[in-house]
Amino acid sequence: MKLWRRKPAVAPAANDPAPEAGAADRLLRRLEWTVIRRLDGLLQGDYRTLMRGTGLDLADLREYQMHDDVRHIDWNVTARQQVPHVRVFTEDREMAAWFVLDLSRSVDFGSGPKAKREISAGFVGVLARLLTRHGNRVGALVYGHDLEAVLPPRSSRTHVLRLLHEMGRRAHAAADAKAPHRGMTRLADMLQSAAGLMPRRSTVFVVSDFLTEPGWEKPLARLAQRHEVVAVRLFDPLERELPDLGLVPLADAETGEQVWVDTHDAAFRRRFARLAAEREEALREALANAGVDALELSTADDLVEAIVRFADMRRRRVRATGAPPRRAGELR
Repeated sequence: MKLWRRKPAVAPAANDPAPEAGAADRLLRRLEWTVIRRLDGLLQGDYRTLMRGTGLDLADLREYQMHDDVRHIDWNVTARQQVPHVRVFTEDREMAAWFVLDLSRSVDFGSGPKAKREISAGFVGVLARLLTRHGNRVGALVYGHDLEAVLPPRSSRTHVLRLLHEMGRRAHAAADAKAPHRGMTRLADMLQSAAGLMPRRSTVFVVSDFLTEPGWEKPLARLAQRHEVVAVRLFDPLERELPDLGLVPLADAETGEQVWVDTHDAAFRRRFARLAAEREEALREALANAGVDALELSTADDLVEAIVRFADMRRRRVRATGAPPRRAGELR
């Protein structure tokens, strides 16, 4: 009589990507059910305000009407017909979006149930899936301390899974306690290399907590001269204000430096809050001077509300400018 025994489970090899791939699939399925389905009802026609295409095609000419944009008047036709005529455009909806992802050690921080890295993965997964479902292409530049992966733009669910897999793989590498600390993030290097790897005009999402060495402002402004740039700033509420927790150790996630602080000291907490507020103001001013849209994404945020807030921001931008999207390669 034969005895059937269950074979012992074989532990995956260290370089086996299956666990992370499975985690990426579970994450995307959860986002599709809990976030994207809700957004389908909330955004609807507002999807066109989320993203703009790379150019315009001339569709028709018609007589000028009240409230038409005078910048669309075709002066040659107007001179021939002796009646003002305006150009009517259709927007080229196909576009490429790039995610410049800062996955350095500092994005592992989170004072609540979610870390900045998880919020980043959720935002990227939702937005990438929304774009690819409408035929657009998404690519990514994944950074830890250096450029670690380049994903050329593609437009499929499988490609979104690959993007989330790369983010998850980097998270496992960062969680390794034996991995050496390599100093502060160099966001300026990321932005400079991003400019060289994006040959055509695209929409670029710089997803970072902007805890970095100084000098990133000019590279960001140069990137925004050719591309439409959105800065997605990750933060945790504890980075702005400290509660009274007594004597606690604080560690710099990127350099490994540790220091003990007395949060019971009210004067220290006020000084911390003041310095944090000054840094916030300087960061917002730098982003505004670079000419980029900015979305603040907290670890305490609801992802649906954050995406809707982003859509409202884009809608206000379109209404404020009133101008059609620029053609590919056209500078500001």
